[in-house]
Amino acid sequence: MAKAVIIYESKYGNTKTVAECIAESMKEANSIETAVYELKTVKLDELVDYDMILIGSPNHMGSATRGIRKFIDGLGKLNLQGKWVACFDTCIGRDFEKAMKKMEKQVGEKVPGLTLVAPGLSIRVDGMKGPITEGELPKCKDYGVKITNLMKE
Repeated sequence: MAKAVIIYESKYGNTKTVAECIAESMKEANSIETAVYELKTVKLDELVDYDMILIGSPNHMGSATRGIRKFIDGLGKLNLQGKWVACFDTCIGRDFEKAMKKMEKQVGEKVPGLTLVAPGLSIRVDGMKGPITEGELPKCKDYGVKITNLMKE
């Protein structure tokens, strides 16, 4: 059985909600073992046991949080050859997709062994603290299903 891990950082709980929603839809597929961890609880060396790493961050001034950026740098020290990755962010206003795209770029530069399984996901929130904009959570479920299907291929 394939194994996926979702690592996220969340200040107001919106990115956590997205991570949990993606994980729930992946678990419903019954063929992907999925774990969800807040960044501060992750043991980097244990990530080699997973086939797929999803990384989530709130958009912080057009980028991922400092913690997530450091985490991605740390992934470069692991042997992740042949494993998959995907990124997601939560954002307000005009910064839609900015952090996610920068995370994908950073992964490509710092962790060459990882393969991007699918284009990232960006979820809108209403205001700095949220909540998640109405109609956005179904996108998280769809994303989890999409990733699950790609991992089965």
